[in-house]
Amino acid sequence: MKPRIAITEGDPAGIGPEIAARSARDPKVLEVCEPVVYPATPAVPIRIGEVSAPAGRAAFDAIVRAVEDTRRGVVQGLATAPVNKAAFAAAGLGWKGHTDLLAHLCGVAHVAMLFHTPTLRVVLATVHVPLRDVPRLLTRDLVRDTLLLTAQELPYFGVAQPRLAVAGLNPHAGEGGLMGHEEQDVLIPAIREAQLQGVQVEGPLPADTVFVRASRGEFDCVLACYHDQGLVPVKLLAFGTAVNVTLGLPIVRTSPDHGTAFDIAGRGVANPGSMVEAVLLAAELAGRMETRL
Repeated sequence: MKPRIAITEGDPAGIGPEIAARSARDPKVLEVCEPVVYPATPAVPIRIGEVSAPAGRAAFDAIVRAVEDTRRGVVQGLATAPVNKAAFAAAGLGWKGHTDLLAHLCGVAHVAMLFHTPTLRVVLATVHVPLRDVPRLLTRDLVRDTLLLTAQELPYFGVAQPRLAVAGLNPHAGEGGLMGHEEQDVLIPAIREAQLQGVQVEGPLPADTVFVRASRGEFDCVLACYHDQGLVPVKLLAFGTAVNVTLGLPIVRTSPDHGTAFDIAGRGVANPGSMVEAVLLAAELAGRMETRL
């Protein structure tokens, strides 16, 4: 039996409703799953392409409904169209986006954002925080726990014995302390602790080459220290086809690799490719995670 995959529309002022509808009709999607679209219906009229509290609230309500149904087994996985952080804030919602909201709804303390492409996987240690705050937030516990979580989850992607790498925070991975101390103080101890728990991981390695090595098959996933460090190589290699996956949830959740694209919303020109890939991956993961759910 094909899994049922929930597709939320995201922010209704963006391209989410369009790419949700088109992905639900895609022949590749219909071949592997039964898509179920969860509409984001604002309580009052909104203007397409503009941030608004009603749009943020409608997106939130659709996510809550879909998560409830996924947890109850009504659907077997969840693919979410993009939300807008400013619209969430305007609606008085305390979450920055899907990842922290889903962790809250599922009662999970530690989750991680992984980007999946045909040639490269990247997991983020820190996500939507100012760059100046990254060194403070990049703790030994955070790095170790993210490595352990990634090693635990990658078998669901068909990687039986994950080979992980950690990108250095500083140029040349700190050059032995000459260009920063985070590698010696945080990354190396965290890597050693993960290794002691059976994780196959190398690093910290210079960020300007580790993603190339991973894309050529040397590693199954790279841990990036901050958002753009990890997302630049992902989007350079696979923009429009990469998929964001939330690790650590008791449910399957995927999403496209782009935002709400207010500048083209309502024009019928949005590319649904990444949304289609998100639904396909959700269906694949749902089958592999059936025993866990």
